[in-house]
Order: sequence, then C-alpha cells, then structure tokens
Amino acid sequence: MNQEEAQLLYNQMRQITKNDRVEAMALYEQASAREHELIANEIKQIIESFSQTNTEDEVSFAAFKQYHELREKRLNIEAEKSLYFLSEHNCPDSNTFVGRGFLAPAIINQANIKLTEEEHDLLKLDPRFIFDDPKIASRRRVTELATLKRKIEGRFFEKRVKPGRPLEEFIAELDVLLQKLHNGPITTNNKNKNKNKNINSKIIDKDINTIIESQLIQSQNMAITRIRKKQNYSRLVKRLKHKFRKADIVLRKSDKSKVFHLGKLEDYQEKSKEYMDRTQAYKCLGKEDPLADLIKRTNKYLLNLRLAKWITQKQYELLTIKPNEVELAHLYYLPKAHKPNTPLRPIISGLKHPTIKISKYLDDLLRPLFDKMAKESTVTSGFELLKKVEEWSKLNINQQTLFCTIDVVDLYTMIPQTEDVLSLKKMLDYLKLKQVGGLKLETIIRLGRFVMQNNYFSYDGQFYHQIRGGVMGSLLTLTVANCYMFFFEQ
Repeated sequence: MNQEEAQLLYNQMRQITKNDRVEAMALYEQASAREHELIANEIKQIIESFSQTNTEDEVSFAAFKQYHELREKRLNIEAEKSLYFLSEHNCPDSNTFVGRGFLAPAIINQANIKLTEEEHDLLKLDPRFIFDDPKIASRRRVTELATLKRKIEGRFFEKRVKPGRPLEEFIAELDVLLQKLHNGPITTNNKNKNKNKNINSKIIDKDINTIIESQLIQSQNMAITRIRKKQNYSRLVKRLKHKFRKADIVLRKSDKSKVFHLGKLEDYQEKSKEYMDRTQAYKCLGKEDPLADLIKRTNKYLLNLRLAKWITQKQYELLTIKPNEVELAHLYYLPKAHKPNTPLRPIISGLKHPTIKISKYLDDLLRPLFDKMAKESTVTSGFELLKKVEEWSKLNINQQTLFCTIDVVDLYTMIPQTEDVLSLKKMLDYLKLKQVGGLKLETIIRLGRFVMQNNYFSYDGQFYHQIRGGVMGSLLTLTVANCYMFFFEQ
C-alpha cells in the first residue's frame, strides 16, 4: 500500500468516526431534553397534588418546592454548560471532539477567526505538541548542555569536589547523542575537540552506542510508517503568529480542558480591568520598573537578618540573589472556557522573581507540616472522599443530612496579608514547634511577611504591586492560604 492509498483509507475512517459522533451527540441532546421534560412534569404534578391541611403540611410543601426549584436550576445550568460548546464555540468539524468526551472541543475558537485546514490541524494537536525542528534543537542544544553542565558542577562543588574530565566526556557524549537523534551534522568545534582527546575519550561507551542505535532505528521506523505528509510547522507557526497579532487575537491554554483557546484582546483587557477593580488587590505603578529596587531591598533585608543572627551564613548564601539571575514576574490569564461567559483565572508567573528563593525555601519547610496538621480533614482524591464518606455515614447519616460544598471566590486575593502570615504562627503553635529547619518562629514570620508584601509584576506595559493577599503562582501562597482556611474552618 502506498502513501496515497493509506491517506485515503485514513480519511474514510475519520469521516465514519465524525458521522458517528455527530449522530450520537444529536441523540444524546434529544434524550436529555426529553428526560428533563418528563421529570419536570412529574414533579409539577406532585407539587400540585400536595395537600395543605395543616401548618406542618404547608412547611413540607414549601420545603419540597424550594428543593425542586434549586434542583431544576442546577439541571438548567448543567444543560447550558453542555450546549455552550456546541452553540457558542461553533467547532468546525467532529475532529474537535477528542478523547475527553463528546463535549470537549480540541480548539475553542471564541474569537470566530477563520482558520485554514492546516492551521486548524496544527492547533488541534493541543499545547503539549512540540514539532521536531533540527535547527531549533541545534540552537537550544548548546544552551541546554551548558546549563546542565553548570548544574552538575554545582552539585560537585557543594561536596567540595572537582568534577574533572568525566564530566567533560559525559557532556561531549551527550552532545553527540542529541545531534544524531535530531539527524543534525556534528559541528566542527566538536570534531576538533574529539581529535584533541585521548584514545579513551574517543571510544564511546557501548551502552551509549546502543541507545543511539535504538533511537535512530525507532525514529527511522516512525518516519517510514508516518501516514501524514510532513508539515512545515515553522512556517505555519510564523503565519499563525502574524494572523493573531494582526487581528488582536489572544492564544491561551484553557483552564480545565487544557486545549487552545482563541479569544479577543479587548475581551481580555475588559475582564482584567473588571477583576482588578473588583478585588482592589493591585496598585498600578505606571511605567516605573521596580525590579532594581526590589533586588537591592531583598539582599539588604537578608543581610540585616544575617547580621542580627536570625539566619545562618549558609541560609544567607542560599537565599541571596544576583541581578543577572532574576526578572520581574508577569501576569497572564487562563480562560475558564467550561463556564458561561468565559471568566479568567489570573496567574502571576514569577519563576525568577527576586523573592522566589525565599518563597520556595519556606514552602519546602512548611508544606509538610500543614499536610500533617490537616491530615484528618483533607482529601486528595475522589476515591479517598468516597471512602471517608462511607465510613462517616455508618454512624452519622440520616434523612435530615445535607451535603454542601463551599467555594471561596478569589481566595488568594481576598485574604489580608497580615492574617495570611499569622496563620503560619497559628500552625506552628498548633503543632507546638518553636523552630523548623533551623529557623525560629520569628524568622519564619519575618521572611513570610517580606514575601507576601513584595509581590510585583508587569502586565500590558504597566507595573503593579499586589497590596492584598498573595499571588496565584507562588509556592508559599498556596500553603499560607491553606493554613488560613484550616483555622477559618475551625
């Protein structure tokens, strides 16, 4: 069978799947509508036939009617969510319905921008797809290997040991492996380096050769059996970027379904302004970049703690920052496409923020303590929840039992920063701990307060300072918010 015949069969199979899914979805919609109609009529008859002879019956009638109205409202909301993807998103074909269920589109084109078949197929591969581009891989290889070498050297230096020649040989062999896997030519520099090495370093270990050969065979087999024609993804990506930029389209990964979402820039700006006005958690600093001052204040604060012997020299060296290794955080939004009107979830990305080292250090110390404290009132999976409810129901459940869920809107930005940090003190007092990991309680409070009060980020050409709550995206914020809610529930 040649490639054209294989492609033809594949298209026929895809068309059959498309028709099947469309018909199944239509039947599902009809069945749901009919079921809703029958249940609504049945409950309506029950309500109308209620006898109201005394006060007790009137109370029962009112309670049942209220229950029915709430249940009907919930069913209507669920139906709206289900139909939302079909009517509003206007998915171009059944290929948008992938393995997540009938109502899970592979692309959410809320901006209604026209896409070619090639562009649609590329976006349909979802955000996890990485196309194989030897040129890009070759450029990144040098940087990635240098970073890897620096990290390995750092581990050696921590033990006061020089890595020496074995590390050089390992990086050189890994370089050759990566080049062969990407079918890229070995650079002249690497050839010259190999010539200058002794005979032992020229011979690559048999295990490495075995890996290279197996990977090469696997990649060749994949190339032979590949049905679809090879796409020029690099050119296609550039074309999509230009199209989105020209039409003011924002491309994001959706919050829950993790597929591509296409939205209008003006919608994002409008919803962002509404969110900031509602929470009152951010202070706009204009065009003045606070990064340099924040670096200076962070290092000065740590130095003062060191001089006052609140932290050790090792902790000071671990937490201090270098100006060339940090950058200000930035705000972006993930669209909640599974909800009506597509609200936005704010994420502040600060992987290189000046306070990230302190945040991560405190989180590594405190999160295990919170998990220990909240062990009896925390569930980590649906299976565990069912197991606990089953055990609890044996002695406690009765006809008057109500199961309720509570959601805190904008939790991270709603908790005052002072009470945020004090919840850490409550946790340590609850566990009867005076210090953790060599840090006294007072030091933990000081460092936690500094992190919470120095959250700066950029968005849409402006700089902001968060004056309320913590940032969604910071490790410490999650632990602090959990601590606050634990004691709030008590």
